[in-house]
Amino acid sequence: MAARTHSATGQAPLTGYDVFAADRVLSEAVDRYTGAGLPEAQRPDLLDGVRGELSALGRAAGSAQVQEWAAQADRHPPELRAHDRHGHRIDEVEFHPAWHRLLGKGVSAGLTAAWTRPAGHVRRAAAFLVWAQAEAGTGCPLSMTHAAVPALRAEPGLAAVWEPRLTSTVYDPALRPAELKPGVLFGAAMTQRQGGGCAGPAAARPLAEAGTYALTGRAWFCSAPMSDGFLVLAQAPDGPTCFLVPRVLADGTRNVFLIQRLKDKLGNRSNASAEVEFDGTWARRIGEEGRGARTVAGTVAAARVDCVLGSAGLMRQAVAQAVHHCASPRASGGPPAGQPLMRNVLADLALESEAATTLALRLAAAYDDGGEQERAFLRPAVPMAKYWVTKRCAPLAVEAAECLGGDGYVEESGLPRLVRESPLNSLGEGAGNVQALDVLRVLQREPRSFDAFLREVGRARGADHRLDGAVRDLLTELADLEGVEARARRLVERMALVLQGALLVRHAPPAVADAFCASRLGGDWGAAFGTLPHTLDLASVVERARPVE
Repeated sequence: MAARTHSATGQAPLTGYDVFAADRVLSEAVDRYTGAGLPEAQRPDLLDGVRGELSALGRAAGSAQVQEWAAQADRHPPELRAHDRHGHRIDEVEFHPAWHRLLGKGVSAGLTAAWTRPAGHVRRAAAFLVWAQAEAGTGCPLSMTHAAVPALRAEPGLAAVWEPRLTSTVYDPALRPAELKPGVLFGAAMTQRQGGGCAGPAAARPLAEAGTYALTGRAWFCSAPMSDGFLVLAQAPDGPTCFLVPRVLADGTRNVFLIQRLKDKLGNRSNASAEVEFDGTWARRIGEEGRGARTVAGTVAAARVDCVLGSAGLMRQAVAQAVHHCASPRASGGPPAGQPLMRNVLADLALESEAATTLALRLAAAYDDGGEQERAFLRPAVPMAKYWVTKRCAPLAVEAAECLGGDGYVEESGLPRLVRESPLNSLGEGAGNVQALDVLRVLQREPRSFDAFLREVGRARGADHRLDGAVRDLLTELADLEGVEARARRLVERMALVLQGALLVRHAPPAVADAFCASRLGGDWGAAFGTLPHTLDLASVVERARPVE
């Protein structure tokens, strides 16, 4: 009989749990914002329904089955089939069955239906954050389908046809005319090779039928190329213009949509991203010629919020894995989470995750409110949050993986997939400099938006002296705009930290708010995670992040 050489003492995998209910921060935010504008008597029924939906999705996201689908989709990335066996161009993308199961679950859970439901943006934001923890690759088509609605509303006739299908909870992957489908997906081709540009290299030539054009040229980056329709920015006679390109025309013939290659990406491997070519491709104009950037502004903003949500979801899953692993007893010395230095690391990660989730749900609540004040608040808050939260995702994911030791470097743990995914949202929808400069433009051109930001921060005035001091320092810095562009990142970072601090002081437990203000605003913090002041109540911060129902 062979002798046993070791015994397993590690923590059991984090599986078979409700991702939503086990997240105290997210649950509290949903309670806080769901139906906030409704009469108090109507809120309980709405909130019960929303929490029930989110728990159902949370149980799916935390199940062993969905975790296996996610691993399969990541191991088997999509493949391009440019031609059929007879040599005819078909330009189709084939996905592993697990991908279709994951994407179908996201659609059925309402991740494209925010615009048509009560408290739609808060409930969808929470669901998006939960589902990002299962497999972030499906986030792109879900996000673009959701975000396409504001652009399409520039043409009411188009919106009347497409919006009911975009907001449907039915997943139909077949390539056929949109008019024959109960639900559709959208992608987008809106960037140049250099990245961050407005109009792609495609040229748009007007056709005889009013509002229709033929597109010719390449789009270096097209998201979700298997979709039913695409928002495309192209150069029309009067300048950059937004177009709708259907994948299949109304008569059943396929539009000219030549997929030249799929991108071989660092992360997000289960999702397809492509370089495509248009060659007389039929398109319908959306909005006015030469006003493409304005037409897609609402779409870009909605997609940026999803970048914040996606990063917040990745951060939450990384922290949940790290805390769960470190709560395990060891052969000697007890759980690592109980040791002072590891407790400091975990608490620091938990603070970052809580601040990200709290800010992300605040943005969603502003969308649900829809009032003038909230719209003004969103104009600087969205690019500011996009800049900061997505920047914090990658270092957090790497540190969380380190908390698992060698286990965190092994694919089966799931942490390597989170690490590879973590930089994506910082790059998507405009990289860091684009976001920082967008915030500056809002501050310089729209003083009412800056007033709305200050009013939001001012709701926490007097609650913490470090927050009050940080606000004073921010105002001093803004009073001197000399060379402001060169220090735009520093300024936007400070704005984000002040806003996160204000939200946590108002809504988080005292131990969390105290630790955040001491470190992020009070300056008692090092350059790496795990450098919080040792006098804080770090055990309470870690316990709050532990994934238990």
